[in-house]
Amino acid sequence: MTLLEKKTCPACGNEITFYRNPTPTVDIIIEINHEIVLIMRKNDPVGWAIPGGFVDYGESLEEAAVREAREETSLNIQLLRQLHTYSRPDRDPRQHTISTVFVAKAYGSPRAADDAAGIGLFTRDTLPEPIMFDHREILMDYFEGKYR
Repeated sequence: MTLLEKKTCPACGNEITFYRNPTPTVDIIIEINHEIVLIMRKNDPVGWAIPGGFVDYGESLEEAAVREAREETSLNIQLLRQLHTYSRPDRDPRQHTISTVFVAKAYGSPRAADDAAGIGLFTRDTLPEPIMFDHREILMDYFEGKYR
């Protein structure tokens, strides 16, 4: 796997080096009345997932978590803590991502929005199928209190 790519600048002809780096993302385990919010993804790969997404340039991880939660679930959240950072290169089949997972609480009724086709509240015993990416592993870590 190439870690860097060399390209020629079309304006000056100089060689430019581009480094291939993992993309930072956030996922948010949102607690509502002893249940957690999962979204049904609208885009491929389709399935159930923890709400989350890519961190925008100039945005902190915390800001991205609050924004992504609001965009996908229509909920305003209060971040409680970071759970863990997941970085296995194959965790997302689309590209190498590194996700920092937050635990948050919210009140109200979630509504699917943005790239969420559906939404639901679940417990450990009622998790739906299929759960995408490494999100089942993340949820098990959360339910088992692995990173407290």
